[in-house]
Amino acid sequence: MIEGLAKHKDELGAPLCPCRHYEDKKAEAEAAYWNCPCVPMRERKECHCMLFLTPDNDFAGDKQEISIEQIRAVTNQY
Repeated sequence: MIEGLAKHKDELGAPLCPCRHYEDKKAEAEAAYWNCPCVPMRERKECHCMLFLTPDNDFAGDKQEISIEQIRAVTNQY
């Protein structure tokens, strides 16, 4: 997710959401609706990519760090 946002920021000048399909990415980036954080997040606190979660969300954590061991355990990559 973060890599996709960064790639769009470099290519389009805006962090366009990488989880959606666009007919014209440049036009969508300029419209800014799906730029991260997107309008649904800013207006309704609805984050489909789960980068921005409210503290009461079941998936929200209380830590800002994750170990490589935790990542490997969750992704089954050793």
